[in-house]
Amino acid sequence: MDCWTWFREEQSIYEMGEEGKTSLYVGDLEPSVTDSELFDAFSHASHVSSVRVCRDLTTGGSLGYGYVTFDYPQEAKRAMEMLNFTALKGRSIIVMYYVHYPSLLKRGVGNIFIMNLDKSIDQKGLYDTFSCFGSILRFKLATDASGKSRGFGFVQYNTEESAHKAIEHMNGMLLNDTEVYVGPFLQRDSPSEKATFTDIYVKNLSKSLTDEELNTIFQDFGPTTSCVIIRDGEVPQGKSKGFGFVNFKNPEDAEKFVEALNGKKFDDKEWFVTKSKKKYQRESEVKRGLKHAVNMSQGSSNVCVTKLDKRVTDEILKDFFSS
Repeated sequence: MDCWTWFREEQSIYEMGEEGKTSLYVGDLEPSVTDSELFDAFSHASHVSSVRVCRDLTTGGSLGYGYVTFDYPQEAKRAMEMLNFTALKGRSIIVMYYVHYPSLLKRGVGNIFIMNLDKSIDQKGLYDTFSCFGSILRFKLATDASGKSRGFGFVQYNTEESAHKAIEHMNGMLLNDTEVYVGPFLQRDSPSEKATFTDIYVKNLSKSLTDEELNTIFQDFGPTTSCVIIRDGEVPQGKSKGFGFVNFKNPEDAEKFVEALNGKKFDDKEWFVTKSKKKYQRESEVKRGLKHAVNMSQGSSNVCVTKLDKRVTDEILKDFFSS
């Protein structure tokens, strides 16, 4: 998601319901697909126990995904191998195990972010490219309303080792003649966890500062897992936007860095250094902003959203609210 300590490796992380039933998540469904059509599609591969296409509670319209449950794990595995990336009513579907322990996903170990993908790479291409480094729990290529790639995506492995292998081998490699950036996704913490952090946001950087120079400054405070300056256009050739992110291995080092360098001047620019906002914090702020805006709008269909993370684009904001 990291970015997002797992249970023992031998412990199953797949959804096991009553009597050992196993569920699969089916995504990218064509909006008109019904429960019966989903059942028919999967019953050709294995004996299906139950199916459900998830729908909007208000409109009844399909949310574009559903779940298929099998009596035995081997049947679910066979169905996934046979039907992943096949077409259902003209649209290629994604089939993955439904993860039983949501806390594992939220912690995000093994979660990587891929950027600057060639627009010709589809969901299957993303999966095929990164599946050779380990078992994938979930993955997603960001697409627009028409299904076209937005040039970035996410992959989460079942182990951190697999994620490190993917980053080591793929970061800076050419995919379809385009150099891609592959790095760890920012770690997510839950509000109930200890208020420590490893992700840092830095702005007011000199436009001439390189990733390597920034990383050298950071590493004086402790080991880091990633360091990137956000740029226009292609990575790393694009023009710096004047801000970036770093992930420290140890929270103590991250805290030392913030305390030491926030407000310090480099190349006549005063740095602003702070803890990078987590997903739950951004969502909480969005919800508070929505509540305030609705109270002020008195029935208006427009709302005001404030305190957005600097990385939020028009498309990301639209995707968040379209749900």
